[in-house]
Amino acid sequence: MTFKRVVVTGLGALTPIGNDVATYWNNLAAGVSGAGPITKFDASKFRTQFACEVKGLDITQFIPRQEARKMDAFTHYALIATDEAVRDASLNLDTINKNKVGVIWGSGIGGLKSFEDEMIDYAKGDGTPRINPFFIVRMIADSASGQISMRYGFRGTNYVTVSACASTNNAIIDAFNYIRLGRLNMCVVGGSEAAVTKAGIGGFNANRALSERNDSPETASRPYDKDRDGFVMGEGAGALILEEYEHAQSRGAKIYAELIGGGMSSDAYHITAPHPEGLGAFLGMQDALDDAGISPTEIDYINTHGTSTPIGDPQELKAIHQLFGEHSFKMNISSTKSMTGHLLGAAGAVEAIACIKALEHQIVPPTINHFTDDDEIDPRFNLTFNKAQARTMTTVMSNAFGFGGHNAIVIFRKLS
Repeated sequence: MTFKRVVVTGLGALTPIGNDVATYWNNLAAGVSGAGPITKFDASKFRTQFACEVKGLDITQFIPRQEARKMDAFTHYALIATDEAVRDASLNLDTINKNKVGVIWGSGIGGLKSFEDEMIDYAKGDGTPRINPFFIVRMIADSASGQISMRYGFRGTNYVTVSACASTNNAIIDAFNYIRLGRLNMCVVGGSEAAVTKAGIGGFNANRALSERNDSPETASRPYDKDRDGFVMGEGAGALILEEYEHAQSRGAKIYAELIGGGMSSDAYHITAPHPEGLGAFLGMQDALDDAGISPTEIDYINTHGTSTPIGDPQELKAIHQLFGEHSFKMNISSTKSMTGHLLGAAGAVEAIACIKALEHQIVPPTINHFTDDDEIDPRFNLTFNKAQARTMTTVMSNAFGFGGHNAIVIFRKLS
């Protein structure tokens, strides 16, 4: 069968380095770190006392106070990013067929703060279950997609994908398939996360996943550096409007890029550790290339999963070398998590936006905080250390891998 083409017509971002797409991109290109001491709770007794938090945000500027109280922060973030994307796409909500507009959202954890607060309050009481009536709807991950749908009246496919840190790329791939099969005209797709909480920081500390470089938060996320010691927690949201190409053309939409392929795989190896030879990453990237119908040599830039963990970074590069061969050393590679931290289930969304803006501006955002070469990493890789690089790019890949061995990869191309 002939698939329909799928393009990106709107972007929205709420990140630790910018509360809109323009600010986010400018700070990415400038190599700005979003890390700093945690302000959301007293972290003085935690092994990790810093994170990449969203800054300077007044929720009531976007959501009425009474409504906001019924939602967790991850849903606030989803609505704010989506609002920017819908405005950016210049959608006429009075004329589009809302029955053919879907919402597929990603979140690895959902309303963690709401769950944490309610259980702490319960534990302080006498055992009587005095539970907030909005507790469940604030906590469950599909609240985000539901609230987006209700806000705009979008009545198409609506659900949330949960695959840890691969969640948003899975959402993007699902939306891609619905549109190219003709089931939807367009889809709001993205992810949000708000896990800078006691449970979030404490839980990832317990499994030794987080950096503990409390003396220098801004340099703690250092993918591919010899002295990396774990990821830095991030929070925020990213939203994209995916649209069928002819539908976008018919309404005169601005088109950022075309989504040409998506690939998925499983490590089938370990609940937290990647396959030691990067097998799952290899299979996922190969699946994405096959889906796009392109060869490895057509990829100009990869925004890697690159979390700054001791075992994760080299395994991803092993997979890249195995699949791309000598071309591995001809393309640019970078990890924007060095600036944003790791947004968990929302990572794929903000990194897809980074890829799309890289195509638009023909600039590769850097991997900051590189100080010491790692002997385990081939120096021939162009990891775009410390400074953005101008480059002619046509096709870019974005990788997302999650606890449980989930791998999801998407490929964007300049519209031709």
